[in-house]
Amino acid sequence: MLTKKIRKYEVGLHFRDGEFRGLLDAGRHWFFDPLRKVQVEAVSQRSPWLVHEKLDVIVKTGVLKDRAIVLDLKDNQRALVWIDGRFSHILPPGLYAYWTAFRDVVVQVVEADAQNIRFKHKDYQVIVRSAMADRVLDAVAVEQGQVGVLFQDGNYVETLPPGKYAFWKNVAKVALVPVDLREAMLDIGGQEIMTADKVTLRLNAVVTFRVTDAHKALSTTDDVRQALYRESQLALRAIVGSRELDHFLADKDTVAKELETTVRQRVTALGLEIVSLGIRDVILPGEMKDLMNKVTEAKKAAEANLISRREETAAMRSQVNTAKLLEGNPTLMRLRELEVLEKVAVNSKLNVLLGEKGLAERVVNLL
Repeated sequence: MLTKKIRKYEVGLHFRDGEFRGLLDAGRHWFFDPLRKVQVEAVSQRSPWLVHEKLDVIVKTGVLKDRAIVLDLKDNQRALVWIDGRFSHILPPGLYAYWTAFRDVVVQVVEADAQNIRFKHKDYQVIVRSAMADRVLDAVAVEQGQVGVLFQDGNYVETLPPGKYAFWKNVAKVALVPVDLREAMLDIGGQEIMTADKVTLRLNAVVTFRVTDAHKALSTTDDVRQALYRESQLALRAIVGSRELDHFLADKDTVAKELETTVRQRVTALGLEIVSLGIRDVILPGEMKDLMNKVTEAKKAAEANLISRREETAAMRSQVNTAKLLEGNPTLMRLRELEVLEKVAVNSKLNVLLGEKGLAERVVNLL
């Protein structure tokens, strides 16, 4: 004789010789089982999810119809499960059963196909953080300053703003590629370029840019930074190579503006915008530096000589003007003579007495 007690919160699963025979309610049950072919499994309804290797057999008998929620999820279906008003977990395709006698179980079946690849729900944050979410959802975050370019099976779908997103697994091949929209800098360094007059320069430039069309930036080229580097390099060579060294050095700002305009036109198709582009360093060969230093030194010497000659000419012109002025004005000439005598008297013991007319001339002659 087999005796089995089923508690009030339990349900008994009755099997005989491996075949399911029905459910046993709370109470004590006796079975005449001389051959030991009877098995009784007591399962708790306090944990509402009924997990059993023979669940399909139990469901087919129909005994769970009024006692449990039975779910048979197809390949394009998922289920969201709340227990006692709190979200519990997400179910992938399969067969499931939940007791409803002791716990409040609510199930929401959602479609998960190619048309609904992105998961959206008012309780998104709670659902994505749940224990079993990673079995059926891929969660991706797009940070501030970025956008996410969404591709499904290799096809562009949309560009998403910063935020958190989730997509159903095993439905389609999904890729959400983050693209930074903030300004970035790119060094165009070590460019050896020959000018029109056959002088080899080493130039370093810097480009400040930002992405304006994330889809273009991803789909036009496999590496947008490398593409920008290449376009800037080619434009730099073309513009500098068409100028002679003196012209280039004398008007670097114009060269930089022309370079910026050229590169901006070329990279628009890449989904980029040029913020600024400038030539940072110009490095001349050693012998060219010495030559330019000599030229500069000669120019400075010539300028100094020219200034000295101008000053001498100005001084002589001033003396000529003074002489003409004194020649035509005897009184002014006499005052000039007295100034000279005063200077002489300061540096000697000479005493001069001016009296009769012509005395000053005689004193001057004596001196």
